[in-house]
Amino acid sequence: MAKKKSQINERIMLACTDCKERNYATSKNKKNNPERIELNKFCKRCGKRTLHKETK
Repeated sequence: MAKKKSQINERIMLACTDCKERNYATSKNKKNNPERIELNKFCKRCGKRTLHKETK
């Protein structure tokens, strides 16, 4: 029997590397992507696009 989507995908938070504010929530499949995610996103506090890293 297949697992539910919520069991496979885990909800994660993305934090700005400049101001350390947690701005975005997303989900990822830990089975396919065990490493931490790094994305360029817009930070409202900094007012520019910055690198956002996955936090615990």
